[in-house]
Amino acid sequence: MRRKTWVLSGSAVLLAAVATGGMVVRSSTKQSSPASQDMPVSTAKVEKGKLSATVSQYGILTYRARPDGSPYTVINRANGTYTELPENGDKVGCGEVLYRVNDHPVLLLCGPVPAYRDLHSGDVGRDVRELNQNLHTLGYDAGIDIDPQDKVFTQKTQKAVEKLQRDKGFDVTGTLALGDAVFLPEAVRIARVAGELGGSAQPGAQVVNATTDTPVAQLDLAAARQREVRMGDRARITLPGNRSVTGKVDRFGRIAQAPEGQNANVGAATLLAYIRLDDPQEARGLDSAPVQVDITTRGVESALSVPVTALFGKSGGGFAVEVVGEAGEREVVAVKLGLFDATAGRVQVGGHLRAGDSVVVPPL
Repeated sequence: MRRKTWVLSGSAVLLAAVATGGMVVRSSTKQSSPASQDMPVSTAKVEKGKLSATVSQYGILTYRARPDGSPYTVINRANGTYTELPENGDKVGCGEVLYRVNDHPVLLLCGPVPAYRDLHSGDVGRDVRELNQNLHTLGYDAGIDIDPQDKVFTQKTQKAVEKLQRDKGFDVTGTLALGDAVFLPEAVRIARVAGELGGSAQPGAQVVNATTDTPVAQLDLAAARQREVRMGDRARITLPGNRSVTGKVDRFGRIAQAPEGQNANVGAATLLAYIRLDDPQEARGLDSAPVQVDITTRGVESALSVPVTALFGKSGGGFAVEVVGEAGEREVVAVKLGLFDATAGRVQVGGHLRAGDSVVVPPL
């Protein structure tokens, strides 16, 4: 009974040390075991190999958008009445109609600079270059050959705009009016519709919020874990139904979120972390579904390790294992602890141990 008590006590202290990021270190000394030398015991081997540390947290599946996690906001610039609006979950590609005002199409064009003026012949700027890039990518410069890096609204641009207008049902003017198109960085998935069908379309009003069509796992990373997790760390995401997929840490939010209230603890602040799935198709249709994320944060390529259950607490502090010799003799060996591998259930140890040694573990 004393042996089992030592094992549970040692494991509990070890887990507490790992949770706080600490490392328990005691001098390595040897002493004879008082246990009977003849009693049969269960043993496990001391192994040398790779260990990995893991951060495990719950999160949700969502869709990628801005680096801070917020969706793209579509601002209307046309004046009139909403006669057609998308629905939540709709996908809109670059060059496609996003919504209609007075039955007049408003296109989604792709680029980082939002629309802020009419564009016509002779204009120069980054917004003109965005327009030229879209006309080139969408094929409206066939036979015209627009330079997609040109920042000037040339005659070639005007002819391509006229082709676009004929194709999409605009009045053919060769000028792109401010209310004719919305510029967003990429093709989108509609997350929320703010405008109302038949409602007034006012310039400057929000129409929809949108994200990309790429699912990601999002989690509130605890402050105590933020120094451990890095961009590119590998992760395993457990989906509903206990199905797991792989991914890696893609990005972090820019602003930490602290609990509200007078007695809020700043140390409890969290930072959004996003895990990109290796195969996004495996999580389609699971928007806002709860998931468990296990992130492999660091590792040791060649470490001596024992099962966590082999540890027991020493009187006076520290940890030890009981080594069984070839002739069945037993010896208590003090160890210092290193990396804890929760997945493998093993812990890195230092002390007078060698790979292949047998250590006592609780019977199955």
